[in-house]
Amino acid sequence: MQKVEFYWDPVCPFAWITSRWIAKVEPQLELEVEWRFISLRFLNEAKDYDKDFPPGYMALHTKGLRMLRVAAAVREKEGLAAMGPLYTAFGESIWDRSPVEGQDTMDGIAEQSHLVAVLASVGLDPSYAAAADDDARDSVLREETTTALARAGRDVGTPIIAIDPPNGPAFFGPVISRVPSDEEAVELWHAVMTLAKWPGFAELKRTLREMPQLPLLTRPR
Repeated sequence: MQKVEFYWDPVCPFAWITSRWIAKVEPQLELEVEWRFISLRFLNEAKDYDKDFPPGYMALHTKGLRMLRVAAAVREKEGLAAMGPLYTAFGESIWDRSPVEGQDTMDGIAEQSHLVAVLASVGLDPSYAAAADDDARDSVLREETTTALARAGRDVGTPIIAIDPPNGPAFFGPVISRVPSDEEAVELWHAVMTLAKWPGFAELKRTLREMPQLPLLTRPR
């Protein structure tokens, strides 16, 4: 069984789409997926948010940090097996919503009521939501963010995927804008693995792409 580490931050739409691809591949190819943390807030803390990002990104990344704190608290008590369902619940609660005209798409996300609802949806104790305001596990989030970068290299974003860590190939991406079908998911996996496993391969990129195909990011009617 091939082991895969998937490093995620819940506020990244591309990480969410890529995670749904991995979730399709996992049972078909019998992958062993570990859902690990990478914090965009810590990844970018040395940057000037006012200069380097669009307005609101610090608040967005802080929401991600709050949710990851909750996830770290859950993992501490419930173990790694709880992470896949929890990430799925976070992602669905964010990206499967329809936008509301005149309302910020992230309104309410990572607030206590949202966190409690997500935890309850996967049968977890709602008291874990208190961890969002507690920096006690930030060292864990920083450590895993550092590990993700050690796997794939710096100057990357989310998601990061590592294959048979710590010595197997790791990479940022693939950045995809829509969830493939079951058949397409396996084809894409084999294509990505062919590139990733060749020791001389470094990067394949284009900036011309469509918006993420997610309900929350569609234009309100």
